[in-house]
Formats: sequence, C-alpha cells, structure tokens
Amino acid sequence: MVRTAAGAVRGRWERGTAVFRGVPFAAPPVGAARFQAPRPVRAWEGTREASAFGPPPPQEPGFQDPGAAPAPGGDDWLTVNVWTPGPDPATARPVMVWIYGGAYKLGHSAQPGYDARRIARDGDVVVVTFNYRVGMEGFARIEGAPANRGLLDQVAALEWVAENIAAFGGDPGQVTVLGESAGAGSVASLMTMERARGLFRRAVAQSVPGPFFSDALAWDIGRELAAQAGRRPTAADLAGVDPHRLTEAGQALAARMGGYTDRWGRAAPTLTPFSPVVDGDVLPATPWEALAAGAARDVDLLTGHNRDEFRLFMAMSGTLDGITDERATATLRMLAPGGEAGERAYRAAYPDATPAELFERVQTDWLFAVPTLRLAEAQRAGGGRAHVYELTWPAPGLGGTLGACHALDIPLLFGTFDADLGRLAFGEAGVTAEAEELSARFRRSWTSFARTGDPGWPAYDTDARLVQVLDAEPSVTAYPEERSRLLWEGYEVTALPLLG
Repeated sequence: MVRTAAGAVRGRWERGTAVFRGVPFAAPPVGAARFQAPRPVRAWEGTREASAFGPPPPQEPGFQDPGAAPAPGGDDWLTVNVWTPGPDPATARPVMVWIYGGAYKLGHSAQPGYDARRIARDGDVVVVTFNYRVGMEGFARIEGAPANRGLLDQVAALEWVAENIAAFGGDPGQVTVLGESAGAGSVASLMTMERARGLFRRAVAQSVPGPFFSDALAWDIGRELAAQAGRRPTAADLAGVDPHRLTEAGQALAARMGGYTDRWGRAAPTLTPFSPVVDGDVLPATPWEALAAGAARDVDLLTGHNRDEFRLFMAMSGTLDGITDERATATLRMLAPGGEAGERAYRAAYPDATPAELFERVQTDWLFAVPTLRLAEAQRAGGGRAHVYELTWPAPGLGGTLGACHALDIPLLFGTFDADLGRLAFGEAGVTAEAEELSARFRRSWTSFARTGDPGWPAYDTDARLVQVLDAEPSVTAYPEERSRLLWEGYEVTALPLLG
C-alpha cells in the first residue's frame, strides 16, 4: 500500500516487482471537462485497488495483439501505472516515464508490449507509464479548446510523478522521459514547452517523427474532421458527439487524405490528421527551432532511429514488392529536398536501389531519420548534449523482410517479444540468444542513461558524428547513413504549412 496525494492505493507484487495500475492522475476529461486541459483528480477515501489498468482513451483500432485481454471500459482515461523494485521512500531510484506512440491517434499504456517489469527489475529503476488523449480528443484544433490537449495530459502526468513518485521509491529529481514514434515527438515537444520545464532531467526520443502542424494547417484539418462528424469545429458542438463516433470521423478523413495534397502538402500522405500543433502557446515553436535556441540545454538527450523504419508500414500494407517506378518517382519528388532535383540526387546516391527500396528510403529519411538526427544537432547547437544511436539489427519475423523496421526497438527495450509488435517482428523465428543479448544491452544503456546521463558511448558532435550502432555486434562509428545525410544537408525541419 502506498499513499499518494489523492489517497491510498494498493498494488501487488509480481515476480519480485511491485506493480500499481490504473491510478488516476487527472479527472476524467468528460462532460464539462471534455476538450479542455486536464483537471485535478478528486481525492478518495480509504484504499483504492490498483491492480487493473485504466480504460484507454477513445481511439481507432490499431495493431491487435491476439493474446491481449479486452481493454477495460469507462471514461477514467487519464491514469498512470508504476513498476518499482520496492515502494520504499528511502531508496530514491531513478524514474523512467514512458510515452507510447501511435501516430497521435491510437495507443494506450495497457498494451502488453509496454509491460515494464524487465526494465524496472534489470535496471533497478522505477518505471511509469500512463494514458493521454489521442485523436480528436487530444489533438484536433477546434474553437473553445486549448491546442495539444494530449501534450497537456502528459505534463499533468509528469506533475503527478513529481508529487507522488517518492512514495513508490523513485527520485523526483532524477526523472527521464522517454518515448517512441509519436511518443518521441511528444518527448521532443515536452523539451520545448515551458509548462514542462523542470519536470524531467533527461529525455530519450526513439524515432522522432518530423510532421508537426502549423496552426493554420491544424485549423483547416480540424474543420474537415468536424465536417466528417456533421458538426461545427467547436468544443461545444463536438462535446455532444459520442467519443467513439469521433474516432470514426478521424478514420474516414485519414482514408481520404491523399486527395488533399494541394492544401495539406506533405501532411496528406502521412494518413494521420493529428500531430502536435505549433500554436504559439502550448507549443511555442517546433522542437528543432526551440532546442537550437537553447530551450533544453539543461536536459540530457538520447535519440536515434532504426535503419529501415518505413518497411513496417510497407509490410502492413502489402507493398513490400508492389512499388512501381512511377510511384517511387512521385514519392521522391514530393518528399526529397528539391523536388525533381531531389529525385535525381536519390537515384544517383543509390544507383542499385529498386523502386521499392527508393520508396522506403526516402520515406524513412523524411519521416524519422532526418528529424531524429536534426534533433540531436539542434540540441548541441543550443548548448546541450546528445547521444545518438541507430538500430540496424534486422527482425527475424516474416522471413526477415522487415529489416530494422519501425518500432522494433520497443520489444527489444521492454523484452516483450511475445506481445504486440513483438509477435510480428519475431513470430515463427522465435527469440534467439542474440536477440536476448541485444535486448539486455538496450536496457543496460537506457537505464544507465537514466541514472548517469551516459548510455555508454560518446556524445554526438558534427565533426566525428559518432553514433552507437545496435546490431548483433554493436559498434561505435560515424553515422552510417552518410549518403542520406548529405542528401538532406541544409534542410530544416519546420512546421508543415497550409498551402491554400
């Protein structure tokens, strides 16, 4: 039993780790609180059982783990979960706060792939996971509501950690926030936000996505989202719509986004109408601009990406072998810097690449690799410190066709090979001793960084460009994707504009 500021909670011991699930960190964001900033949780009498995850926020279906239990129902979406080697306030262990990804439109902390037992046990750290609003509830730009409500939920969760984590054996002055994909974009956003200042000391951003929306673009997308639901783009109008109906509106628009290229430009092919919004208030600037100006110079940063990020999406859409040269050309001209000149430069840099390989390479570069490397460079330019890695170890599942794909780092970090993406990435191939060793290396490096700020390899600079390559035989070397880096030299990651 542990006493939080709002009341006592009772967790349970599971294989040597104390686990507390479904602890509210904010009031349910429904009724008058819908589409608003998170509000304080009400205190409770007695002891609250903390043995079950809280319900996920409303969202569209994602990758379904056939081994997962059905998600709980209810509207208490904003809850935290804690894994601790021992809830003793005298221990003061480092704290790692995980933020899930999911294109800002899906994901929740009850997913089996985010079971943090092995991280807490192997690293002797306290691990916190939590839910935040996604999709229209968390990110649609509408009148009468603050922008980036999902990010505000994350700040509220970090405030809960600052106030309560000591009771679980954690050190509130030694907090590392970490996330993957949209979770990494969230981490980068938190490094930018004044509201999050002082709530964490270190940050881990795994596969940082480049798309951030300008305010004008977000308002335009918000109007289309509301139209899909048959309502005006206001909090008052949309609050009367069942949250799950709004997820259907988001799905419907995502399926049609390819037809909005003339208005939304590069945002259209991402097929997600949600991203952090550079609104000038909650998020005053893009992370790349803010970090270069020194906004997070006192925060240690660990960031990196996977070599074959976009291959996951191609596998899931069945296009690994179905990309024509015409489609590769169109994608290169849309995404590569310089349009037609960029297409020619890619073809010259990768002369033996097939259309599918060119398609995957430019998508990987634009969406994840370039934004991730630029984040490290911006942090260094602003007077901070960054360590960089690249995962090149290929997933053995699906006959090895996935490569070092997007999100492969999640089962490797958590050691959850039989859940969520782990089932796809390892599947019939099983988990080898090589995979277990790489997984253990992930946890050693990440928890070492949380404890000391040093993951075990040199900090990145723009002279030597040393990064940790994570493979069967890990090594420290100059950034391996030099051809792509040179193609994007001089390119700035900026908020996506509204074109017309």
